[in-house]
Amino acid sequence: MGLIGGMARTAVVAGTATAVSNRVSRRQANRWSQQEEAQAYEQQQAYAQPQYAPPPAPAPASQDDTITQLQKLGELRAAGVLTEQEFAAQKARILAG
Repeated sequence: MGLIGGMARTAVVAGTATAVSNRVSRRQANRWSQQEEAQAYEQQQAYAQPQYAPPPAPAPASQDDTITQLQKLGELRAAGVLTEQEFAAQKARILAG
């Protein structure tokens, strides 16, 4: 195998090694890129999802509101719209609230 044959063989081996090395580097870079994209997506989803807090408890009815509601309830009972049992149940609900 002469000098030119040895140089040609060396060139082929070096070219193959470079090609394989480049391919491995690209594959690894793609994997890292996919991992970074996945992490960025997860972080984005964590920030995008609103953190729901339970609704605030209703403010206690003021005394005027309670009296107004009881008066309306009494008017409905007097008009015959509510029975005594319905009136008592609604009255208890208003006074408990």
